Amino acid sequence: MFMDKESEKKPWGGRFSEPTNQFVERFTASINFDKRLGLYDVTGSKAHAQMLEKCGIISSEELRQIDNGLEEIANTIRNGTFKWSAALEDVHMNIEGELVNRIGEVGKKLHTARSRNDQVATDLRLFLRDKTDESVEKLKDLVRSIVQLAHKESATLMPGYTHLQVAQPVTFGHHLLAWAEMILRDISRFKNCRSRINILPLGSGALAGTTFPIDRRITAEILGFDDISENSMDSVADRDFVIEFVSAATIAMMHFSRICEELVLWCSQPFSFIELGDAFCTGSSMMPQKKNPDVPELIRGKSGRVYGHLMGLITLMKSQPLTYNKDNQEDKEPLFDTVDTLIDCTKALHLLIPSINPNPSAMSEAAEKGFILATDIADYLVRKGISFRDAHETVGQLVKFAVDQNCQLEDLKLAEFQKANKVFDAKVFDILTLDKALASRNHQGGTAPEQVKKACARIAIRIEKI
Repeated sequence: MFMDKESEKKPWGGRFSEPTNQFVERFTASINFDKRLGLYDVTGSKAHAQMLEKCGIISSEELRQIDNGLEEIANTIRNGTFKWSAALEDVHMNIEGELVNRIGEVGKKLHTARSRNDQVATDLRLFLRDKTDESVEKLKDLVRSIVQLAHKESATLMPGYTHLQVAQPVTFGHHLLAWAEMILRDISRFKNCRSRINILPLGSGALAGTTFPIDRRITAEILGFDDISENSMDSVADRDFVIEFVSAATIAMMHFSRICEELVLWCSQPFSFIELGDAFCTGSSMMPQKKNPDVPELIRGKSGRVYGHLMGLITLMKSQPLTYNKDNQEDKEPLFDTVDTLIDCTKALHLLIPSINPNPSAMSEAAEKGFILATDIADYLVRKGISFRDAHETVGQLVKFAVDQNCQLEDLKLAEFQKANKVFDAKVFDILTLDKALASRNHQGGTAPEQVKKACARIAIRIEKI
């Protein structure tokens, strides 16, 4: 249904003597992107109308007409037949204009005791509340997929790294659970953020409240908000909740980027620790042998756009005087893109993780290099009564000797150990076993296979409690 000319009159036109410049009309219109808030606008409007009726500001019959009209509009939005008009600037006036088309003068009463300023703030909070919940559920699915693989690979040996240098032996499952912990913190951040999203600004009016005898708590209860905003000026000026969500998304995308960087490294030929499923890779148009890790590379790349959105939003808000300013129209596109990017990347990783096919032999071979058990030998000396600093020095000298001899520590003879420190005995060779090194780290948070399985069980419980 197309808007007629009457319905396309500006809601603020009474003060103006000439129409808006056509370019300015297009330049200032937000309907191309804020129409995404359409159903949330209807939801908020329905609740507002119910409150007006309960407070005696509109009649029961007027509420019935408004509610029916809004539901009809919601159906056209759902089925994609609603006709949006740039002349009406934004989602709010498009819906109000169509409501007037459908039910006549009664539709004009809907805007009593509210402004587009508190209306859009409410729409955004309703939208972001839903998207926060969706993001949390997607992140929980991702954690589940990681934990499932970690449990399967709880005893698979691999080298752990610092500075991308071989450091100490770990299990592949333990490494995967580090990813899970990152994402569990992301979930916590989003849940915490949601508590500040779920505050109702509607009823604040343009900035100063309203002269009508409204009851904002009625609206809050209908819409499922935890509380109402305290200050009408802050209510319409605040975009902290948008910035906070994008900040949480930025941290999550940073975690995704780190995970994906490791995936890209591990499936490269110098590592060959894993192979990704064919469904998540592409080939080369020129080189027939190539299998490129496109999905993790793209996720890693997409982190940059979310970082940019965060900086853009902070910059958008940094110099605005109270209260609402047209600048705030620019908050929606970066928010919408952040939401879409986060959810898509989370889904992509969730689907990708089960396709990981580890190469235990390559991992084990890498773990046998780089003097990975040096710290274990230092700990052995400490248990013999040597201070850790002296033990560190001794083992460092042994490593240097092995490097000069082009061999590993386990290749040295007992006499060579004892030359470095006389307390060495034959039991040192029991230390120089990777499986024993893993098993010895048998405490909560450690990499022992037994502990990895216990950690998987604990995370599974934590996920279900979120």
